[in-house]
Amino acid sequence: MSADEAVIAHALSLISESFITATGPGGQNVNKVATAVQLRVNVYALRLAPDVFARLKALAGSRMTIAGDIVLTARRFRTQEANRADARERLADLVREALAVPERRARSRLNRIGKVQRLAGKKLRGTVKAGRGKVRLD
Repeated sequence: MSADEAVIAHALSLISESFITATGPGGQNVNKVATAVQLRVNVYALRLAPDVFARLKALAGSRMTIAGDIVLTARRFRTQEANRADARERLADLVREALAVPERRARSRLNRIGKVQRLAGKKLRGTVKAGRGKVRLD
């Protein structure tokens, strides 16, 4: 098991789930059975590296509470088990995406000739646009 998978497995072991009544299609069953899942996990308990924590916080957005809990609600399916699996998979994807280190963007290098050509093109576009406008008939 890789280090990333170990972090994800640790996150899944720390979750607490509660079942709530869902909305949407399903007739009277929706009103009677709590099929939606609300999943909570405390990010501070995961003991993530600071850069991973910052990425996870940014990815979670409004799903993260002030106390550091990520709250995911899954109500896409009509059964508890399917919603539970969906919520767990969404949490795993969120943590997996936070663990991925983004590639640094390489600065573009422009030589002198390229810069002169770019400025000449801008000047040409400027003259074309300056020639546009109302036609005067005097």
